[in-house]
Amino acid sequence: MKFDIYPLQFDPILKERIWGGEKLKTELNKPITSNITGESWEISTVEGDVSVISNGTFKGISLNELIDNFPTEVLGTKVFNHFGKQFPLLFKYLDAKTDLSIQVHPNDELAEKRHNSFGKTEMWYIMQADEGSRIIVGFKNNSNSKEYISHLENNTLIDILDEVKVKTGDVFFLETGTVHAIGAGLLVAEIQQTSDITYRIYDFDRIDSEGKKRELHIDLALDAINYNKVETKKKYRNEVNISNEIVSCTYFTTNYLNLSGDLKVSKSASSFTVYMCTEGNFQIEYQHYIFQYSKGDTILIPASMTDFTLSGNAIVLEIYIT
Repeated sequence: MKFDIYPLQFDPILKERIWGGEKLKTELNKPITSNITGESWEISTVEGDVSVISNGTFKGISLNELIDNFPTEVLGTKVFNHFGKQFPLLFKYLDAKTDLSIQVHPNDELAEKRHNSFGKTEMWYIMQADEGSRIIVGFKNNSNSKEYISHLENNTLIDILDEVKVKTGDVFFLETGTVHAIGAGLLVAEIQQTSDITYRIYDFDRIDSEGKKRELHIDLALDAINYNKVETKKKYRNEVNISNEIVSCTYFTTNYLNLSGDLKVSKSASSFTVYMCTEGNFQIEYQHYIFQYSKGDTILIPASMTDFTLSGNAIVLEIYIT
């Protein structure tokens, strides 16, 4: 097999959730078949949920298989040197028709020890927000495990957590240990480490279609939580045709790109790049080939694809590893 360089897309991995709705279809044109679809996993190598390429020469091949055959071409020299043949990030769109559970993710150390997994540092870009929508992120004030358990037992946990009103374009960066929940009425682009480890703390006493409450992970969460107040909202610039940095951390860098017209891109082969189109339409021109994209598309640019042109009118999230 020879490596053919072109922008890769994948079949979405759709997940029904108790809190899901229909915006993934109505807003992002995903092929959902139920009215409780909560997640579209766009690029994933989580065990049991590995993305399959949907276009071009490698159509029908899994991302893991492609990386196994062409690690540096896909991942990049720096990413391969650090992670080996593991794809280190997970990309999703989420539709919260109702509130998600209040939850927390462990750090790398705890996740490795307990689950042989990465931790789950993540960020949210709010693509659409119904009026009055809010999220829960961290504590209102510095807390501790004793106060936390007391409120949990008294069913008053919400009283000590920070609820933040949100609007389209808001960005929140959640380091591991941050107690959080996406609120009802939000459509979110989520970028995170490759991990599906979630400790559910409180689920608003909901029952599922079988009349059962979902499992909670209160004991596991205790030493995973950061009890200090945290600042999660990120400010960023909005200069046209410029990669405006939103988040830069050990795990990923995310830029906000307000694309208008043409933009030539020239990058190194040290990392792959991912584009998530959150509004509008754009195209990529590479070696006289043109690839068309619209809102809801997620594109993986292999590391070896270093010079190309973006054009159109779109809002695009640009993600890579530095």
